[in-house]
Amino acid sequence: MNYPVLLEENEDGGYTVTCPALPGCISEGDTVEDALANIREAIALYLRAIQKENTLLSKQKGYHLAEVAV
Repeated sequence: MNYPVLLEENEDGGYTVTCPALPGCISEGDTVEDALANIREAIALYLRAIQKENTLLSKQKGYHLAEVAV
């Protein structure tokens, strides 16, 4: 799956990169390549955390895990 990311060049060098589709998913790097590699890792960790949270919620009484197509 592909996620759009925004690269912002920092005044003091390096880049900050965010993934708007995943609020709070932010990383940095000294070069564009480093920043993109770091945000890939951040996105993977973010999605793992969401999956774990959904699994925990689905085990609680009254919660049902479902998927919808958009």
